Amino acid sequence: MTPPAVETTTDADRIQALFNRIAPVYDRLNDWLSFGQHRIWKLMTVKWSHASPGDICLDLCCGSGDLAQLLGERVGQTGQVFGVDFSSAQLEIARQRGENHYPPLPIQWIEADALNLPFANNFFDAATMGYGLRNVTDIPRSLQELHRVLKPGATAAILDFHRPSNPTIQAIQQWILQTIVVPVATANGLQEEYAYILPSLEKFPQGPEQIRLAQQAGFAQATHYPISGGIMGVLVVTKRHS
Repeated sequence: MTPPAVETTTDADRIQALFNRIAPVYDRLNDWLSFGQHRIWKLMTVKWSHASPGDICLDLCCGSGDLAQLLGERVGQTGQVFGVDFSSAQLEIARQRGENHYPPLPIQWIEADALNLPFANNFFDAATMGYGLRNVTDIPRSLQELHRVLKPGATAAILDFHRPSNPTIQAIQQWILQTIVVPVATANGLQEEYAYILPSLEKFPQGPEQIRLAQQAGFAQATHYPISGGIMGVLVVTKRHS
């Protein structure tokens, strides 16, 4: 029997170090990259997760914590949100941001690997993931872990960049990356860190392939929604009822 795939130390350390380095400018560059639209996309993602008041929710690859905060506002004081990331620098920003929120939100921040989550089976009522699936080194394994920790019938919504099928929109996306995002990153000493986005997009599975991978991971339902002309996409997956 072939052993399950695991992240190599080299790949994991490289990606972890990258996100630690970009943490101080991560939110500002997201605004540049999306012209501020990422805030709307994240609201859509939380809505599609079907998180409800009192739920226990997961925000996987939580970064600086904005999706986790939106989940916290939705579940309220009777619920609980776990924001998980393997970047300690991103988590520190998320913690500081959470401390400034009034009223306090029910969020617990945890440093952990998306390929080996420290939670029991069937634990979460809903989950979100923003810009994380493209950056894990084993997409099938991460989807399997997400499936494992969701309760039967629970839904997860996964937001990430997408390659538009329309050549004109694809050209616009590349122009934004090359003439806005990378120069801004360069000005902050992070050219190499943000130059990786285009190559990562070229390797990232498209909507139909994401659906196939989600079904292979065990999800009973999987739908991919292209948004903003296909520049972004949200994969919505639901675990089978027991």
